[in-house]
Amino acid sequence: MTRLNPILLLALMASSVYLVQVSYDERRLYAALDRARTEQRQLETEYGRLQAEHQAQATPARIDKTAREKLHMVPATTAIMKQVVVSPSPTASQGRP
Repeated sequence: MTRLNPILLLALMASSVYLVQVSYDERRLYAALDRARTEQRQLETEYGRLQAEHQAQATPARIDKTAREKLHMVPATTAIMKQVVVSPSPTASQGRP
């Protein structure tokens, strides 16, 4: 019985140290998971904000305004249109592909 006591004490000490280590790892991993979830919520919020901003930037009225102001584009009118006439090539009239 006296030989068994030191072995049991050693096993108890080893399991105690292992339990402390596992508890520490669990707390550390839980804290990392909590940080990751917080970052996920922040990223989802940022993504929603960016989507709303993108939709606001892509409205037809805003695109038209940007085209007129920054690119100096004007609507096409018959006064500024030119008609292009394409004459048939001589090889096309001979029936060749």
